[in-house]
Amino acid sequence: MTDANHQASEPTVTRRGSLDMQVCVPADWSDDQVVEFASIANPCGTVDGWGIRREGSKYLAGAPERRICEDRKGFVHITLDA
Repeated sequence: MTDANHQASEPTVTRRGSLDMQVCVPADWSDDQVVEFASIANPCGTVDGWGIRREGSKYLAGAPERRICEDRKGFVHITLDA
Protein backbone atom coordinates (compact mmCIF):
# COMPACT_ATOMS: atom_id res chain seq x y z
CA MET A 1 0.00 0.00 0.00
CA THR A 2 1.37 3.41 -0.92
CA ASP A 3 1.34 6.36 1.46
CA ALA A 4 -1.37 8.01 -0.65
CA ASN A 5 -3.59 4.92 -0.42
CA HIS A 6 -2.95 4.62 3.32
CA GLN A 7 -3.77 8.29 3.88
CA ALA A 8 -6.93 7.94 1.77
CA SER A 9 -8.16 5.24 4.16
CA GLU A 10 -7.38 7.19 7.34
CA PRO A 11 -9.79 9.54 9.11
CA THR A 12 -8.76 13.17 9.01
CA VAL A 13 -9.65 16.59 10.38
CA THR A 14 -10.84 18.73 7.47
CA ARG A 15 -11.54 21.97 9.33
CA ARG A 16 -10.64 23.40 12.73
CA GLY A 17 -12.42 26.33 14.36
CA SER A 18 -12.17 27.71 17.86
CA LEU A 19 -15.41 26.01 18.95
CA ASP A 20 -16.10 23.60 16.10
CA MET A 21 -14.37 21.22 13.77
CA GLN A 22 -15.16 18.94 10.83
CA VAL A 23 -13.82 15.43 10.34
CA CYS A 24 -13.81 13.02 7.41
CA VAL A 25 -14.25 9.50 8.77
CA PRO A 26 -15.39 6.07 7.57
CA ALA A 27 -19.16 6.06 7.06
CA ASP A 28 -19.61 3.01 9.27
CA TRP A 29 -18.00 4.59 12.35
CA SER A 30 -20.21 4.94 15.41
CA ASP A 31 -20.79 8.33 17.01
CA ASP A 32 -18.48 7.26 19.86
CA GLN A 33 -15.67 6.45 17.40
CA VAL A 34 -16.11 9.86 15.73
CA VAL A 35 -15.94 11.74 19.04
CA GLU A 36 -12.95 9.68 20.21
CA PHE A 37 -11.05 10.41 16.98
CA ALA A 38 -11.91 14.12 17.17
CA SER A 39 -10.75 14.32 20.78
CA ILE A 40 -7.40 12.73 19.95
CA ALA A 41 -6.81 14.59 16.66
CA ASN A 42 -7.81 17.99 18.04
CA PRO A 43 -8.22 18.12 21.84
CA CYS A 44 -11.23 20.27 22.74
CA GLY A 45 -10.17 21.92 25.97
CA THR A 46 -13.70 22.27 27.36
CA VAL A 47 -15.25 20.27 30.19
CA ASP A 48 -17.86 18.62 27.96
CA GLY A 49 -15.49 17.98 25.04
CA TRP A 50 -16.62 17.52 21.45
CA GLY A 51 -20.20 16.66 20.50
CA ILE A 52 -21.59 15.85 17.08
CA ARG A 53 -23.69 18.60 15.53
CA ARG A 54 -27.07 16.92 15.17
CA GLU A 55 -29.66 17.09 12.43
CA GLY A 56 -32.03 19.93 13.07
CA SER A 57 -29.25 22.26 14.25
CA LYS A 58 -29.66 25.67 12.66
CA TYR A 59 -25.92 25.60 11.96
CA LEU A 60 -26.32 22.64 9.58
CA ALA A 61 -28.77 24.75 7.55
CA GLY A 62 -30.77 21.69 6.54
CA ALA A 63 -27.73 19.58 5.65
CA PRO A 64 -27.59 16.02 6.98
CA GLU A 65 -25.59 15.20 10.09
CA ARG A 66 -23.33 12.90 8.06
CA ARG A 67 -22.52 14.27 4.61
CA ILE A 68 -21.08 11.93 2.01
CA CYS A 69 -17.48 12.82 1.12
CA GLU A 70 -17.17 13.54 -2.58
CA ASP A 71 -13.44 12.72 -2.62
CA ARG A 72 -13.23 9.52 -0.58
CA LYS A 73 -15.54 6.58 -1.18
CA GLY A 74 -17.06 5.22 2.01
CA PHE A 75 -16.30 8.35 4.06
CA VAL A 76 -18.53 11.05 5.52
CA HIS A 77 -18.00 14.57 6.85
CA ILE A 78 -19.24 15.27 10.36
CA THR A 79 -19.15 18.59 12.21
CA LEU A 80 -18.54 18.68 15.96
CA ASP A 81 -19.06 21.49 18.44
CA ALA A 82 -17.31 22.24 21.72
